[in-house]
Amino acid sequence: MILKRHIPFLKAVFYYTISAFGGPQGHLGMMIRTFVEKRKDVTQDELMEYVAFCQMLPGASSTQTVTLIGYKRGGIPLAILTLLIWLTPACILMGAFSFAVLYVNEFHVSLDIFKFIQPMAIGFIAFAALKMYRTLVNNTVTFLIMLIGGIATFLFFKTPWIFPVLIVLGGIVTNFSKKRFPEHVKITPKHIRWTNIWLFLLIFVIVGYFSELARKQNWQNKRVFNLTENTYRYGSLVFGGGDVLMPMMYEQFVVRKKTQYMSPQEYLTGWGLVRAIPGPVFSVSSYMGGLVLRGSGIPLHLLGCLIGSIFIFLPSALLVLFFYPVWYNLKRYAVIHRSLEGINAVVVGIMVAAFFFLMKDINIWDFSTISILNVLSVVGTFCLLTFTRIPAPLIVLGCLILGILF
Repeated sequence: MILKRHIPFLKAVFYYTISAFGGPQGHLGMMIRTFVEKRKDVTQDELMEYVAFCQMLPGASSTQTVTLIGYKRGGIPLAILTLLIWLTPACILMGAFSFAVLYVNEFHVSLDIFKFIQPMAIGFIAFAALKMYRTLVNNTVTFLIMLIGGIATFLFFKTPWIFPVLIVLGGIVTNFSKKRFPEHVKITPKHIRWTNIWLFLLIFVIVGYFSELARKQNWQNKRVFNLTENTYRYGSLVFGGGDVLMPMMYEQFVVRKKTQYMSPQEYLTGWGLVRAIPGPVFSVSSYMGGLVLRGSGIPLHLLGCLIGSIFIFLPSALLVLFFYPVWYNLKRYAVIHRSLEGINAVVVGIMVAAFFFLMKDINIWDFSTISILNVLSVVGTFCLLTFTRIPAPLIVLGCLILGILF
């Protein structure tokens, strides 16, 4: 009966999942459209708080954000269901691609259908940035924080420490104000589940121990244990999203002589494919896991996809569900309340920087048909989101059709 009450929300999560292109920054625009404007599951201020908080944690930030939306609506059970709906389609697709990668490489299968997806995602980022700017940047201090944060993010976009450092500094700056915690706001403390953090640490130790034991004793299926440890470690320690995960996996699975499980071409094909499908970028781990265990038969290949899917997202879930109640309980103190103003301004700066950083990677300057269509995809997506109520999946479908026609 309780689940039945949440079915409309879970359906909305599914529709969001199959249309969420463009990585964490692009996902935010769709979250605003789906969960703030259309359904009102969270307010824009709550969503911005979730985004800022998740930027301070390692792991998949957009995954953690959508998990918190489920947590806010229905506690831990709904958070877990939301997480499963969010990651399953992308992980299935990327796992399937690990079987089909030879056909993509050898038969030169065209991915041109996706060529206007990145410009569309940039349009979503512009929409989200403008919405956030209007709400969160409302004085000289927050404007300067946004400006400096945006410039620093643009210059060091692929540096893992830039996001948590800027967020902490933004919170420190606005603590010099005399803003007090509003007396009319009452915060009911949330229960802190210590099991989550102990489970996170216990799994970290166990997978590390068995991986090292399998390596030293040269177990027959040592790759299974090594893959589990590698994947869980990435999910536990990576700040900065896919741009940081990519070189770490490359060094582990392509460069190291003892663990050269795939060619550079196969590796880069996986990253190209994950950018072309909806859902979390970290789902690329399903593809990598499949390739690591592909030489041992179909059952182990499937196991590799499963390990890649579970252990890349498990740390993110355990960390966010432990630390968010801690953060929520701390909000009753003025120092935390004042910091939110600066933290939110930094998030706006990150979004603005993401817009310009991604714009430099698409062709918009040579006045060819493709460059004109790229510009139209960015501007058209932004205008449709800003001035119409057209659902996000239809905008995605339109860009896919554009890719087929041109």
